[in-house]
Amino acid sequence: MPLPPPVAHPFVYLASQSPRRVQLLNQLGVNHRPLLPDPGEDPEALEETRSGELPLAYVQRVARLKLDEARRRLRRRRLPVAPILCADTTVALGTRILGKPADEAEAAEMLRALSGRSHRVMTAVVVLAGTQVFADTSISRVRFAELSETTIRRYIESGEPMGKAGAYAIQGRIAAWIAHIEGSHSGIMGLPLFETTALLARARVRLEL
Repeated sequence: MPLPPPVAHPFVYLASQSPRRVQLLNQLGVNHRPLLPDPGEDPEALEETRSGELPLAYVQRVARLKLDEARRRLRRRRLPVAPILCADTTVALGTRILGKPADEAEAAEMLRALSGRSHRVMTAVVVLAGTQVFADTSISRVRFAELSETTIRRYIESGEPMGKAGAYAIQGRIAAWIAHIEGSHSGIMGLPLFETTALLARARVRLEL
């Protein structure tokens, strides 16, 4: 007689400090638990770029590094075994990687570079289930209208650009100056729902869809 299908996992660990990714998983109705870094960990160090590294290779490498750290964290804490979800997002202007600005001056420089031009937003998603790793990358294009110096200054004063790849958050006030999007809005936010749903299904995480 045929074997019964494997039991679906009731939840997934989300190894991310991003409130947007929490919001997007909630939107999917996926049960999840945080798997956040310990006080001694430095997650920002994982996002350091390598000389000559292209944006796609970079974002996929960083997502895998985050997964490796999360796997060690799970074992160290002796938590119940369940799939782990990690993601990383970067903004690419040609071959240039625009990470999180170090200060307001760098944020202003990034926004000036993006003004009136198209760029790519890449979000790599990885899910670990047992010994299997499922991965996919969403690539979207975004085009800004011309940003005046006043607009850039006011946006920076809002505090929104800090801690954001490319110095902007599409779900924030800067959306008023986004002229065109091609691709995944949720991917630009930090977790592409279409690709993430497919990966979680492959990892047999219970989906209420």
